[in-house]
Amino acid sequence: MKIKLKNTPEQVELVKAMGSRDLTVAREATEAFAAFIGPVVSKVLMQAGTASAIYSDAPYDEDDNPSLPLDLWHDQGGQDYVTVWSQNVAGGLPSSAVEGFSELKVSTYRLDAAVSFLKRYARRGRIDVVSKAVERMSNEVLVKQERNAWAVVLKALAEAKTVGSATPNHIVSASTPGTFNLGDLNTLMTLVKRINTSYAGGTTSDSYGLTDLFVSPEVKAEIRAFAYNPIGGSTKTDLPAGVREEIYRGAGTESLYGVTIHELVELGVNAKYNALFSAFKGSYTFNAGADELAIGLDLSKEAFIRPIARNADSGSTFSVLPDDQFAGRSEKTGFYGSLEEGRVCIDARAIVGIKI
Repeated sequence: MKIKLKNTPEQVELVKAMGSRDLTVAREATEAFAAFIGPVVSKVLMQAGTASAIYSDAPYDEDDNPSLPLDLWHDQGGQDYVTVWSQNVAGGLPSSAVEGFSELKVSTYRLDAAVSFLKRYARRGRIDVVSKAVERMSNEVLVKQERNAWAVVLKALAEAKTVGSATPNHIVSASTPGTFNLGDLNTLMTLVKRINTSYAGGTTSDSYGLTDLFVSPEVKAEIRAFAYNPIGGSTKTDLPAGVREEIYRGAGTESLYGVTIHELVELGVNAKYNALFSAFKGSYTFNAGADELAIGLDLSKEAFIRPIARNADSGSTFSVLPDDQFAGRSEKTGFYGSLEEGRVCIDARAIVGIKI
């Protein structure tokens, strides 16, 4: 994620004031800059990363205790209880809990980052240095956000099971080990429908289905290869010419069968999320050093919720404040930024996976 501040005379003067040797002037300028940059970073964090495409925000006033009325998110279908997954501590192990259709209290945690730079850069009006400092602070928070968000997704996938099943069964194996093809995507689409049917007591009255698929760069390369190679196992099925041309011109199609394909560098053999899923998998056979994981989601359900604290004064979800730890003789200035959020999966029907 890149952040670049506009090099306008007003902003240059503000940055120069931040480096002033007059502590009062420097403090006022730093506070003004922090108040300006907080909402900007908040908007950028909402657009960057992949977790923002998965989770629906549920803002709440800071210092409040967020909760979700589960009965509004679920068609009960004869059920009395549901399993939800959440993370109580940033970087901790997500846990599951069986809940009734009542008020679900959600634990939240604080994510923060701090940056500093020499005042002489500010006095020279070095907008580029200040931009890099803000960018570094934002990226640190973004990395923490992504890890915590995907930990809940992977934990839910590892433990999700349909009604009446004793073991997790939201994951299928690729028809041809080590290879992804359209048959596997077709299987996932059917699996999502059957999972919804099992929860609804044998019938389904909605149009829920697979909407998004997250894959590794290697799997995305296989999809690009559909443009010039026959696909499938021993059958080697050809795609229609129009589909091949679309994949070729788009350097890798963004959707197949109406399912949006997302490339995630953290997926793949020995990649970060592969290793994380391997730690959560329990008795399921999965080797992070040999197997790959593709994750399918039904984002029409709004099954993934992010309670996010909102500042009462600014209305922003990301707060930036001057860092007051530096003594005058250090000739440094800086900021620290933070947000408070939680991550929760309230409906296991929205997630499936395939082991490649």
